[in-house]
Amino acid sequence: MAGPLRGENQEQRYSLWQITGLYGVLGAIALVMLLPLLWLLSTALKSPNENIFQFPPQFLPAEPTLQNFITVWQQNPFGQYFFNSILVAVLTVGLNLLFCSLAAYPLARLRFKGREALFSLIVATILIPFQIVMIPLYVLTVQLGLRNSYLGIILPFIASAFGIFLMRQAFLGVPKELEEAARMDGCSELGIWWNVMIASTRPALVTLAIFVFIGSWSDFLWPLIVLDRPEYYTLPLGVAKLAGSFSLDWRLIAAGSVISIVPVVLFFVVMQRYIVPSESSSGLKG
Repeated sequence: MAGPLRGENQEQRYSLWQITGLYGVLGAIALVMLLPLLWLLSTALKSPNENIFQFPPQFLPAEPTLQNFITVWQQNPFGQYFFNSILVAVLTVGLNLLFCSLAAYPLARLRFKGREALFSLIVATILIPFQIVMIPLYVLTVQLGLRNSYLGIILPFIASAFGIFLMRQAFLGVPKELEEAARMDGCSELGIWWNVMIASTRPALVTLAIFVFIGSWSDFLWPLIVLDRPEYYTLPLGVAKLAGSFSLDWRLIAAGSVISIVPVVLFFVVMQRYIVPSESSSGLKG
């Protein structure tokens, strides 16, 4: 009996060492990924008397101060930039969830001629870089009179091939029994989309919302092209403007960058708990 028990304990001990080693490697990778953010936060908290370019870098400020954040907020219209970014991101997320799910429903649940070819064509557009369609989009935006407007920033991104693909795959995972039961109860196709599909694919909706929010919040190129009036600037443009406003004072630029990062982190922390399998996607309830 001693032999097998000793062998089981040794196997368990090796397993524990393997798990510890794995977590150690993952922790080291996470630390490497976080170092630039830690350096950014450290720079934003340093006083003018500290050297931000010393090597090795000093991550803990000797004289931490919030004055850099106060200076950036008071001497620049960061409140307006913040409002613009929130408005653009929220509307972009809402419109993406609406249009991507509406487009994905017939591609997933309805049968019609050319469905697979249409879906393949939509997915193929993912391969087209934004820079190729940027000029036609700009010309169209100018012709519609949407330059220097919120709608001009939002309109090109109200739907995406990735969002349609993600929602279609999620709709395919919804049991057909739920759809048939709703149809027997007299639900229209729009009612099935809302009451069955949307209610059953919350994790996919949250995932799409996170991707779209991050992409919209951090977008720099398109707002730079369609905007030249500061009252419509989003945070990425506002942070870029800091480089000229403060003659490359990296402490203030770092403070502005931290301000622009915080909402993304908070949004992910709030939304990530909803990325869990729903009951209807995992099976039917008895």
